[in-house]
Amino acid sequence: MRLDKYLKVSRLIKRRTVANEACDAGRVLVNGKAARASYDVKTGDVLELQLGQRTVKVRVLAVQDNVGKADASALYEEV
Repeated sequence: MRLDKYLKVSRLIKRRTVANEACDAGRVLVNGKAARASYDVKTGDVLELQLGQRTVKVRVLAVQDNVGKADASALYEEV
């Protein structure tokens, strides 16, 4: 699954266009390297999001196309 779509499905970022812009600006790192929105997210990847003054670091536990709001946090764990 594309990185921008994963960020939206997992509810780490609310909109896919915002996720796409964050990737283009270099504010999303995958395994320590800047990643494009088209990066293919895999289980075990470590994502680091720089959102304003806050930095969020998570490990991907699962990749699913459609997830309910209540189950979205099961796709990742904070590191």
